[in-house]
Amino acid sequence: MAVERRVPRARVTLAPDGIEPPARRPNATLLKTVDLAPLRPEQADELVRMWRASFEHGVGVSDPHSLAQQRRYLLTELLPNNAVRVAHSNGHLLGFVAATRESITHLYVRVGHFGRGIGTTMLEWAKEQSDGSLWLYTYARNTAARRFYEAHGFKAVAYGVEPVWQLEDVKYEWSRRPAPKARMA
Repeated sequence: MAVERRVPRARVTLAPDGIEPPARRPNATLLKTVDLAPLRPEQADELVRMWRASFEHGVGVSDPHSLAQQRRYLLTELLPNNAVRVAHSNGHLLGFVAATRESITHLYVRVGHFGRGIGTTMLEWAKEQSDGSLWLYTYARNTAARRFYEAHGFKAVAYGVEPVWQLEDVKYEWSRRPAPKARMA
């Protein structure tokens, strides 16, 4: 249940976690600073709750795994096999990205904070630490994620079905454009 607080001439609805979402308008305010830092173990529980809410919002399915199972997966599978960065602003965890030099395995932004530059900041970090190209999968039904990746230069290259969830997915690829060739004078 959301908590309301009175503000002169405006009503602000806080999410259950107490973090104020941006105004509900087409051009949400970009955050001035989004910091990325390695995941700290004490952030795992909050990250898992945010990740689950964002996944369920974007994909439209309820995750049947317990929070403890998802936390265990984060710490024993995801973290050892990926570089994981947490996005935060003013002390609030707003997203995370897990990537290798070749792929992005996870990129999630806290529900209510889309369109503020958080995903772009994390995606740019993944591109910078890559070997010049990246691939990723997203669920076909997650149209917002698909638009996001396409707007950032990713191209759909394959369509299939994700084996765990049995949902249609799309494989995307991105590569850094080669520098233009110097012209001979």
